[in-house]
Amino acid sequence: MLNRLSKAVLLSFAVAAPALSHATEEYETTDTSLTQQVLQNAASLSDKAIAWRHDIHQHPELGNQETRTAALVAEHLRNLGMEVTTGVGRTGVVGVLEGGLPGPVVALRADMDALPVKETTGLPYASEVTQSYLGKEQPIMHACGHDAHVAILMAVAENLTSVKDQIPGTIKFIFQPAEEGPSDYDYQGENSFGARLMVEEGVLKNPDVNAIFALHVTSAMPTGILAYRSGPLMASSGKLEISVQGQQTHGAQPWDGIDPITTSAQIISGLQTVVSRQTNILRAPAVVSIGTIEGGQRHNIIPDNVRMTGTIRTFDDTVQEQVNQRITRMARHVAQANGTQADVSIVDTYATTVNDPDLTAAMLPTLKKANGGEVYESPKVTGAEDFSFYAQKVPGMYFFLGVTPRDQMQDAAPNHAPGFFVDDAALVVGVRALSAIATDYLTQTQ
Repeated sequence: MLNRLSKAVLLSFAVAAPALSHATEEYETTDTSLTQQVLQNAASLSDKAIAWRHDIHQHPELGNQETRTAALVAEHLRNLGMEVTTGVGRTGVVGVLEGGLPGPVVALRADMDALPVKETTGLPYASEVTQSYLGKEQPIMHACGHDAHVAILMAVAENLTSVKDQIPGTIKFIFQPAEEGPSDYDYQGENSFGARLMVEEGVLKNPDVNAIFALHVTSAMPTGILAYRSGPLMASSGKLEISVQGQQTHGAQPWDGIDPITTSAQIISGLQTVVSRQTNILRAPAVVSIGTIEGGQRHNIIPDNVRMTGTIRTFDDTVQEQVNQRITRMARHVAQANGTQADVSIVDTYATTVNDPDLTAAMLPTLKKANGGEVYESPKVTGAEDFSFYAQKVPGMYFFLGVTPRDQMQDAAPNHAPGFFVDDAALVVGVRALSAIATDYLTQTQ
């Protein structure tokens, strides 16, 4: 899940970034190192990556329904000679490439799922697919670019296989389902999905992973630009639900009942003080937003129940716990003061995505090699990502890849929008980046 980077930073990318051709010229050298080989080989895989992305884009699948995509990935990895495991975390695929030399284990991850969004791009390979989402048939599309992630990692797998005899270690390719959440049940019904479930099923074991990397495409940056951040990068995410129980009565005689609507209004107002007055924002920023409120059937009847839902975002797991506790206290006490009862449910769906500082510092020169040096520090992003669950277990690094042509930056649709568009020219940069990160990490960790 990804939201827009700040407008000021976006504009600085657009102004400062040179043409992509500048980046491709940076490594046309006679350097014969392993990393240089995979950087140069990436160009030959560009057409394949584009074809794979178009195919996957035209056939999107929601979380835990990625059977076609998983089959495509598994067949490709097997054809490369890898040991392949399917059905991990329900529909995930894991391929293991053993290098010709001993060394550590590095993992590369791509998410595979689409979103319940009706596509409006008008592309010749646009999605016309519908699928069941929480029990209702919905149009779906790859509105967050996970089709690009899969295609990039498939190309990276082929790139690294071509030099496997020279690789000092092992590379684990993780193709993950349900990053956006499962399509067939609510979070509250089952909170283990996607990365969390794959970790629980041992995806980072046998062989044990020493470090993990992933990228995410974004329309908020020009094609080929890379952005990183050491430490907290993306927010944790919690799903909030509050149910206020009152007593139904005629709207003309409110004293004969207990009004859950006015209580809910006071709770919503009070929740704004959780961040503004009760959270130390010097440690980490936080956001509490109510997105829905439902209650009542008629203009002159005070209902007996109001239900509201919202989201909680923080950049520190301790702050997340404190905010959760204060939301619960606020809602219950306001309800009690009004003679009503508030039931509060908070499900922490994603943890804070934290890039390991030492790993990030070590790999920053590699990112610069991948696209000719056009690498920028990203602001914190209030979108959430379940890559966080891998990075809780082993050192991780997550970074962004721009996918919008420079002349289209002002009008680019954001991730998750019906008009979201990926410039195919960006894919080769992603292939270069992940390929080089894998080889540089393995050779540097000897």
